[in-house]
Amino acid sequence: MVINYFGDGCFRLQSGDVSLLVDPNSNRLKGDVVLRTIASPEAEMPTENEIGFPGEYEAKDMQVRGWPVTKESTAKFIKSVYLVKWEGLSFVFLGHLSNGLEPEIAEELSEQDVLFVPVGEHFLSEEDAAKLVKKMEPAAVIPSFSKKPDALAKALGQKADVQEKFVFKKKDLENMKNKAVILKAS
Repeated sequence: MVINYFGDGCFRLQSGDVSLLVDPNSNRLKGDVVLRTIASPEAEMPTENEIGFPGEYEAKDMQVRGWPVTKESTAKFIKSVYLVKWEGLSFVFLGHLSNGLEPEIAEELSEQDVLFVPVGEHFLSEEDAAKLVKKMEPAAVIPSFSKKPDALAKALGQKADVQEKFVFKKKDLENMKNKAVILKAS
């Protein structure tokens, strides 16, 4: 698995010839499956492999389950968090979350390998993000939206190690717990 970061909340996960693009911030970025964590209720997803609302989906051998972030959604936009199971791994995308997870949703998301958590001015504070990470206990955690990406690592008591991309296999995650992976935006 290879994870690349393109800034803001945009990530591309690649396994073999199949890719998952999360919250694309440019039309030049392409993915076999596109996941949007914030969408207008009137929006129509342009392709069958584009997911932007809560529910259960299957695309390109990925099982996707989304929950609404009800307390942060409005009539103009719906925020969602997603659990993606793919290649024997579980990925949780907290997208545009700014006030923490509802306990029942956090429980549903508790079995993740990699957690993508928004950190920064309009999102979770470094301290709140660190508390959430410690509660959810992912193998690896990747911050998004952060202007100070090393701040989450520091809040977790770790040294920041900035990488161009995160390349791993499931067995690489077995001995990790709450490991902050800081990716440089491409």
